[in-house]
Amino acid sequence: MTTAVAASPAMSGRKAAQVRLQRFGAFLTGMIMPNLPAFVAWGLITSLFISLGWTPNAVIGGFGNADVGSWQGAATQLVEAEDGTTFRQYLGLVGPMITYLLPLLIANAGGRIVYGERGGVVASIATVGIIVGSTIPMFLGAMIVGPLAAWIMKKVDAIWHGKIRPGFEMLVNMYSAGIVGGTLAVAALFGIAPLVTQISNVLGAVVEWLAANSLLPLLSVIVEPAKVLFLNNAVGNGILVPLGVQQVTESGKSLLFLVESNPGPGLGILLAYTLFGVGSAKASAPGAIIIHFFGGIHEVYFPFVLMKPMLIVAAILGGATGVATNAVLGSGLVGPAAPGSIFAVLAQTSRDSYLGVILSVLFAAGVSFLVSALILRASRRRDLELGESGDLEAAIAQTEANKGKGSSVLGTLSQRDGEPTTMADATTPVTATAVADGPVRSIIFACDAGMGSSAMGASVLRSKLKKAGAGDVSVVNVAVANLHDDADLVISQRELTDRARIRAPHSRHLSVDNFMNSPVYDQVVDEVTARRHDAEGADK
Repeated sequence: MTTAVAASPAMSGRKAAQVRLQRFGAFLTGMIMPNLPAFVAWGLITSLFISLGWTPNAVIGGFGNADVGSWQGAATQLVEAEDGTTFRQYLGLVGPMITYLLPLLIANAGGRIVYGERGGVVASIATVGIIVGSTIPMFLGAMIVGPLAAWIMKKVDAIWHGKIRPGFEMLVNMYSAGIVGGTLAVAALFGIAPLVTQISNVLGAVVEWLAANSLLPLLSVIVEPAKVLFLNNAVGNGILVPLGVQQVTESGKSLLFLVESNPGPGLGILLAYTLFGVGSAKASAPGAIIIHFFGGIHEVYFPFVLMKPMLIVAAILGGATGVATNAVLGSGLVGPAAPGSIFAVLAQTSRDSYLGVILSVLFAAGVSFLVSALILRASRRRDLELGESGDLEAAIAQTEANKGKGSSVLGTLSQRDGEPTTMADATTPVTATAVADGPVRSIIFACDAGMGSSAMGASVLRSKLKKAGAGDVSVVNVAVANLHDDADLVISQRELTDRARIRAPHSRHLSVDNFMNSPVYDQVVDEVTARRHDAEGADK
């Protein structure tokens, strides 16, 4: 009894630390995810048009002597050659995008999360200071300065909130933001930029030391368990992506982009379950392979690891094999592969790295498959006696608990097709958060990033409404941080509903546990059509 009581606070502390790391990772993801199209665009332009690209183009790629070039109207920069002579080189798209566009987009997203549009503008102004104060891409600096600048602006506004004389609000708001933004830009230029440059150099030196001592595969010891616990965003978006981008500017590619996004380890585990698993795990694994390997949503294999924690060894060894393969063959990507689909990986692969990258995925899958097969075979007899290779439903629930929210993708693993995933989903009545009187014209799905899970939920409800003759109802998906108070109904995952209410206090809110497979949607459709019929009857 005493032991249990003593262990509880420790366990609570570990859980609290995990939650804090998850929130930090989610915050970093909120800055990166909305801007992934820009990363993809930059990666494609880099792989196509730099001097070592598929179709080299001096004007677009930013190389060559512009003094003898055929396109005299393009922007140029003065460059000093090795022999001491100078010439004008095309500026191109690759350099300005990585130096200015991407950090500013990240900073703006971080500022918006903290303080809306006003925070985003001030964050962008301040980040220019840290960009021009360093000679390396300031991704890490943008992640720091952007949210910090927005937070400072928020605190400054609070000083005179409600104290401004009528008619002077715009004057005060415009000049206060300009003064704060300009001051922070100067402070970032001389104060924060050198510090962040030093941090980046230290992190880069650590990676170089690992590479020089053939220890880069050890990164998988950290990354693979972190993925299963949903702590990988802090490592990936906070460290590996900025370092990878810096390596691309120096050598044209980086293997760091594949440390986390390599789909090989998860593929091997799911293949092992397909062949040697039993029960619902065996039946669900083939479908999970498609979602994981081709869709790039890695969280779908996490419950299979949680059912047999020893499989984390297979994930680590598989991931380390993939890293080692890229290190030996000198292969890498030109940009982040997100989501971690094999299609995204190949799209971002450097021109000279296809063999190495493909082998890294295959070898990682092969090693994780062999280790997983040994583990599953060793316990197969006991699993057959129990009629199951672990409690898949419990593992899915644990995965969602680790994630800190429900997952529409994990709901597809359930064998109870068409049934609610949890009891909470089955019993959440729409009347508990009824929509406003009158016809419902707009419904918003809100999730952390405003992309994958909420997009699928919005698609499901949109289809149901269309079949019910209410296809004119607007159903969109956004990130909670970008939620506006203009919807009749906001649907969010249970863990995010409180945040959604703060962002949209005048909208009606409905909580679900699973965006993809919730019976609440049928209740919403019934409610929408009933209110529409009532309104039409009143008009007559």
